[in-house]
Amino acid sequence: MPNFSEGRDMGVIRQITDVIEQTEGVKLLDVDPGEATNRTVVTFVGEPEAVVEAAFKAVKVAGELIDMSRHHGAHPRMGATDVLPIVPVSGITLEECAQLARQLARRIADELAIPCYCYEAAALKPERKNLAVCRAGEYEALPEKLSCPEKAPDFGARPFDDGVARTGCTTVGARDFLIAVNFNLNSTSTRRANAIAFDVREKGRPRREGNAITGKPVKDENGKTVMIPGTLKATKAIGWHIEEYGIAQVSMNITDINVTPLHAAFDEVCRCAQNRGLRVTGTEIVGLVPERTLIEAGKHFLRKQCRSVGIPKEDIIKIAVKSMGLDDLKPFEPKEKVVEYLLDADARSKLTGLTVKGFADETARESPAPGGGSVAAYMGALGAALGTMVANLSAHKPGWDDRWEEFSNLAEQGIAIEQELLHLVDDDTEAFNKIMAAFGMPKATDDDKARRAEAIEAATLFAAQVPLTTMKAAMKVFPLCRAMAENGNPSSVSDAGVGALAARAAVIGAALNVKINAASLRDRAAAQALTAEATALTEQAKAEEATIIEIVERTITKMTL
Repeated sequence: MPNFSEGRDMGVIRQITDVIEQTEGVKLLDVDPGEATNRTVVTFVGEPEAVVEAAFKAVKVAGELIDMSRHHGAHPRMGATDVLPIVPVSGITLEECAQLARQLARRIADELAIPCYCYEAAALKPERKNLAVCRAGEYEALPEKLSCPEKAPDFGARPFDDGVARTGCTTVGARDFLIAVNFNLNSTSTRRANAIAFDVREKGRPRREGNAITGKPVKDENGKTVMIPGTLKATKAIGWHIEEYGIAQVSMNITDINVTPLHAAFDEVCRCAQNRGLRVTGTEIVGLVPERTLIEAGKHFLRKQCRSVGIPKEDIIKIAVKSMGLDDLKPFEPKEKVVEYLLDADARSKLTGLTVKGFADETARESPAPGGGSVAAYMGALGAALGTMVANLSAHKPGWDDRWEEFSNLAEQGIAIEQELLHLVDDDTEAFNKIMAAFGMPKATDDDKARRAEAIEAATLFAAQVPLTTMKAAMKVFPLCRAMAENGNPSSVSDAGVGALAARAAVIGAALNVKINAASLRDRAAAQALTAEATALTEQAKAEEATIIEIVERTITKMTL
């Protein structure tokens, strides 16, 4: 996630991002330029070697195109490529990323003659874990820092010359996912925005003698300034005025979202702003954000309203967007700002992405998939959705306000069951495709035939196991629907009944798919075990459905008396 010291000239920015996109094995996810900060945050992903190569190329182009001696912007900076963090996404540790960062820093210094500091997990000196220490004094302090051995870069140290004057220094590191966020204020005062930043940031503000603003900073026995810590751990913040928007902002980096989630930072900045007579009008996320950050935020604000959190994640994210004013300055599009959505953009087309009509039409076509297994899983998902709907209606029923959390918990369980079954809709079709792929394997030689037969057996076993998983998932729908039939909003009791009917159909339908695939297995012991388990679940589902329907009928009868 490199940050380049150019946010105004799109021609320069495009030349930098072009070399990233042209690197094989790398996907450019986001380019977020800021005019007032004169800075662009770029996010790209890929396998480690490809990412490092793309980063090196981008640093090279930035060093050629950006002249730091002429750079001005609201954001702290000291290099054309100012910071270059490598962030683990999956399949790699933070320490492995730190090793890559150190190697990259050395290469940038050796081949491009750009001095480099290493920070966060890649730091070679303990104090340099903090980016602010590496960047102390910013670009203007480089002549003095480069002449001082204690402050010299980790790689490429040399006297300040025309080359360094142009490129500045780069800070390369490794860290976990960081959220860069700006909180908008109904003020133009940088001083007041800074005051709020000092209230909340972990570092806090200097302790002063006498007057808290103009007094002399207090020093400890070692001559270091004594700080009054802020209220938010794992945060760094400053205040600034953004001419582009005509407002002041509290600009924050949340370095550990497990310690301080975004919604907690928002609430605390709001509190501190109000204490100083100001108001937070909205929030601006710079770069990308993990999905869970928005889900956690949405659920937080729903709970504050005593509303059910067992709703589709798209609705939860909408609550997060509106609660924190993420669309205050410009539209907030989750598909463009959430990491997981960008990573999944090129994923195979899924049945669950179709409309209801599209799914029905796809099923009706002459192709054998999707078939009964996918439809069974979808019926189970609909059963879970109906049980969840009754829970949400009950949570919002007038007069039942003291029970909202009880029903919210049930609705949240229902959403989880629905999502599990929706995944199985695609899994069942994928299982069928694996059988077709196995049948398409070569069979010219005895070895070919043996490998083909083994692949067919494995694919068939998998095709029998998937609908069995569907049966087990659909069985979870019955306790939800029974709870809603017994204790939910009586006006919706019929919906709980239909949910139970859908779950029964899902279990019986999936059982048929278990049996038909098991019949083709050469391993008869495995086939018999699968069939026996499917038969037992079918009988249990019939009993569960009958009990729930009896409760539903009894409740409806009472309502008519």
